[in-house]
Amino acid sequence: MPDRDFHDTPSPGSDRGTEHGTEPGAAPGRQPDGAPPREPEAGREAERRRRRAQFLRDLAEARQLRDRVQPRRAKTARLRHAMRMRTFRW
Repeated sequence: MPDRDFHDTPSPGSDRGTEHGTEPGAAPGRQPDGAPPREPEAGREAERRRRRAQFLRDLAEARQLRDRVQPRRAKTARLRHAMRMRTFRW
């Protein structure tokens, strides 16, 4: 392993004010190669919530389908859940 002076050179990204992968002097919100700024944080969060809501709807639909296709298993699951709720201590 070659000798290097690790103590005097700062590690990449050690500046708290810079994002990972950007130059310290770069404009905030701009990519180093001059690409347009990234999607705003609120837009990404809204998109994530929309995808999560769609996933949860699909999951509920799949559960309903499974309950219709396997009624015996659904009934035992309901009874098991009711038993757990009765024995749960508040």
